[in-house]
This record gives sequence, C-alpha cells and structure tokens, in this order.
Amino acid sequence: MARVRTVTTIARPPAAVFDYVTTPRYWPRWQPSSLSVTGDTGHSIDVGERCTEYYIVAGRRGSTDWFVRERQPDTRWVIEAQPSRGGSGTITYTLTPDGAGTRFERVFEYEMPNLFLGLLDALVYRGRVETEAQDAMRRLKAVLEGSA
Repeated sequence: MARVRTVTTIARPPAAVFDYVTTPRYWPRWQPSSLSVTGDTGHSIDVGERCTEYYIVAGRRGSTDWFVRERQPDTRWVIEAQPSRGGSGTITYTLTPDGAGTRFERVFEYEMPNLFLGLLDALVYRGRVETEAQDAMRRLKAVLEGSA
C-alpha cells in the first residue's frame, strides 16, 4: 500500500480548518485533483455519509465514492474510497492546535487495483501524486489564510 503524507500549519483555529476540509463542496477549491463532488456536499460530512468525487490524479481520470469512517470534531477525520476502477484508498486528516493556528496533516493511503498498475504507480504515478498533494496543502493554506 502506498502512503503520501503532507503537513502544513494554517493560521486559523482547528474548528475552522476542520469544517472547511471536511465539507466536500470546497475540495475543488484547494485539491488540484478534485474536479467536482456530488451528493449532499454543503456541510461537514459525518460518519456514514457519502459523496462522489470526480478527479484527475497523476493524469488518470476517475470517480470514487467516499464514505466517512471516523469523525472526531476538530481533531481527526477518516474517509474511505470505493474507486470505480477498483483498488482502495483512505484519507486521514489530523488537526492539532499550534499556537494561534492549526497543524494540519493529511495522509493518503491507497492500493492500486492490480500488479501492473501497482508497478506503474511505483515508477511513475506516486511522484506525481506526492507533488499534487504538496500543491493541495499550499492552496489550502492560501485559501484559509486569505491570500489566494
């Protein structure tokens, strides 16, 4: 299973960051891979709720149904994916107070649907996924700090 971890500090309180990053309609604003999200996306989604995301990650288009597996308000949120092409994915957000702001950690763990794509991921895709994840963190920080 591949693992991509990114961390940033945002000059906003944990509650504000948590509400923003767990509200799917905002994902396309800060996630470069998120093209659109459908479902009941206008609020911070809770355990058992789902949404569908249409994406382009490392040049590959697809869609996935995300469902919330765990939610600890303002501190931790875990969603799992059911990609249309197979494989699996989990994203975990961990938020920690940091002075007047928030330390935001995002861990994306995923498994490709077959050995061939797993090899291609290791050789080509993963580097692009990591670059896109770093870009997402820069964009999130800019949006939430008002400099976007």
